Amino acid sequence: MAPFVILDRDGVINEDSPEYIKSPEEWIPVDGSLDAIAALTRAGVDVYIATNQAGVARGKLTLTSLKSIHKKMLDQIRAAGGDIREIACCLHHPNDACECRKPRPGMLLDLAQHHNLVLPEGYFVGDSEKDMAAAHAAGCQGVLVLTGNGQATLEANPDHQPVFRDLAAFTQHLLTIFDQD
Repeated sequence: MAPFVILDRDGVINEDSPEYIKSPEEWIPVDGSLDAIAALTRAGVDVYIATNQAGVARGKLTLTSLKSIHKKMLDQIRAAGGDIREIACCLHHPNDACECRKPRPGMLLDLAQHHNLVLPEGYFVGDSEKDMAAAHAAGCQGVLVLTGNGQATLEANPDHQPVFRDLAAFTQHLLTIFDQD
């Protein structure tokens, strides 16, 4: 089985916004994130995304807008030489108490089931306490990056480990580990 990484979207791959990313024009990649995904892909690492998108339930963006945002993201990732195996999205409102919305592990468990992933052998990279809680609940190795909400997350809980500056730094570290094997 190929090694794998699951990524949060907002704050890890692209710049986050408290007002939600509502259009392709608002989707701006974090410096180095597209190249990091390309490096993972070239190294044979399967890359997935698990993202809460409550902006749909809140009426901040439509499903059509979300699909356009993801098309732009995927086009830019592919142009950099990367690939995303699947995007798992929770479109529910936080009050819906669904199983897929992070901090619950539903999206990670669904990805594992559909792609035969052994979650303790992979990584979930995020920038929030919800991401780390979802990783823990799913039995996946949670990795905190300091982009997006990551710095505030670390300040609120300084015991997070491991912590990396951004997705590019984590990718460099992971590929170094793979080179040693």
